[in-house]
Amino acid sequence: MNPGQIVLAQVLENIPHYQFYKIVEQYGGDQLVRTFTCWEQFICMSFAQLTYRRSLRDTVICLNAQKSKLYHMGLKSAISKSTLSDANNHRDYCIYRDLAYYLIGVAKKLYTGEDLNLTLDQAVYAFDSTTIDLCLSLFPWAKFRKTKSGIKIHTLFDLQRLIPSFIEITSANVHDVNILDRLELEPGSFLVFDRGYIDFERLNKLNQRGIFFITRAKSNMRTQRVYSHKTDQAAGIFLDQTVKLTVYRSSLDYPHQLRKIRFYDKENDRFFVFISNNFDLSALIISHLYKQRWQVELFFKWIKQHLRIKSFFGLSENAVKTHIWIAISTYALVVILKKRLNLTCT
Repeated sequence: MNPGQIVLAQVLENIPHYQFYKIVEQYGGDQLVRTFTCWEQFICMSFAQLTYRRSLRDTVICLNAQKSKLYHMGLKSAISKSTLSDANNHRDYCIYRDLAYYLIGVAKKLYTGEDLNLTLDQAVYAFDSTTIDLCLSLFPWAKFRKTKSGIKIHTLFDLQRLIPSFIEITSANVHDVNILDRLELEPGSFLVFDRGYIDFERLNKLNQRGIFFITRAKSNMRTQRVYSHKTDQAAGIFLDQTVKLTVYRSSLDYPHQLRKIRFYDKENDRFFVFISNNFDLSALIISHLYKQRWQVELFFKWIKQHLRIKSFFGLSENAVKTHIWIAISTYALVVILKKRLNLTCT
């Protein structure tokens, strides 16, 4: 870091301006804009995330308290609350969505080759979502239940780089399993998810695309044993079978054989039953891969603790999504900066 330069400016240097303005031009974000550009909007909202501001007013007051330093941060003049609010409400949130995906792509390249205790050559992903509750009277567009609103952040998490690979923001009433249809995964990769995502028709589509899935079996799942594999109870593997579904509708949706594993977790003193369409890996590795799913939960916990995404600076759908995508962009910036600083120090 340069001790003679403002820290925020050094953080934002990790965003190539040509790439940012290329995205802005695609959506016409700065069209007919004179005094407050998309870049200045991003600076203000990113500042709010990094310093954990509580509101637009709080953000603007803190920025304007250092008027002599605004230019060095990339801001041409003092910021008004109404100007920032209008930008959040009316400028297309897709600008910051595309920026977030660009920064995630940069981070993934930086973290390629990291040793994260996954010795597989194939890509391994965890898929899950987190719900943010909202007030129904203030956010009527975010349908959830009769008495409250909410949004979901669906995340495909790269377990080999510990970086999100795909993010989708929807109303909370959108069922998690529907987002499985939007995932673009390479053949041979592993997808780990909780049993709430079990839909045998969709699992069949994953299988046809050459994607291996690992999930927990539901308690009411009915199967018939086809073949029993060797187990290792000392390692926690009490059952390893090739099975087929016996319920008529389920067997039509997924007519192929499945692998069923019963694993004993010593740490939590409980049994888990997993199903997968992979028959090559050992049962122990499959069990450990499912355990790595917890990394996506840690990601949700981190962003909720360190970024301001549980309360928002605007009420419209565009303002909320702008807020979240800038928060995700800020997270990606921190990840990029952390890696580049480590490379510089070594």
